[in-house]
Amino acid sequence: MANYEGVEHIIFQVKAPTFSTNLFRKSFAFCEKNTVLARPFYTLDRYTLLMLGRTYITKSATASDIEKKWLVIDVEGKTLGRAASQIAYLLRGKHKSYFTPHADCGDYVVVINADKVRLTGNKWDTKEYIRHTGYPGGQRVVLAKEMLAKHPERLVENAVKRMLPRNKLGRHIYGNMRVYAGNEHPHAAQNPETFELTY
Repeated sequence: MANYEGVEHIIFQVKAPTFSTNLFRKSFAFCEKNTVLARPFYTLDRYTLLMLGRTYITKSATASDIEKKWLVIDVEGKTLGRAASQIAYLLRGKHKSYFTPHADCGDYVVVINADKVRLTGNKWDTKEYIRHTGYPGGQRVVLAKEMLAKHPERLVENAVKRMLPRNKLGRHIYGNMRVYAGNEHPHAAQNPETFELTY
């Protein structure tokens, strides 16, 4: 990066516009002792722009900036949708100051007691999970209570998956979640932290 410690002042040269699309063409000239350096605005790097006082520069997180943690969430007695929205928030990384939409900057989440999650109203008897095998007449419908009896983990998995982006990044982030029906999980070696849901 260039050293501009000896810069005495900055000259802004603004040319008169000839057409509306050619408005405010700018170039900068740095007066450093007896040397004058002229560079167009769009060729300056972000550090030079910061020195010029342009502080509104977006900083995207890189792999070296991202710090991931392991979190354990107990969903016993929690409402399914409310818990899933907070889990998706943590997986996405929106609780971090350096959140970057196109990067995986979230944490690893371990969900326990998925078989003790709660649904309001009569959703156990009316909520349906519909899928299709791909063959003619292959539509399959499973009620929420049936899924709880056979595969309770899928209740949380389906709820969280549909709150993540529908693209390659969302599929990658979805792999950072582990769901278990019981109170035990095999991730003690990662030293996970307990995270309490707010609602």
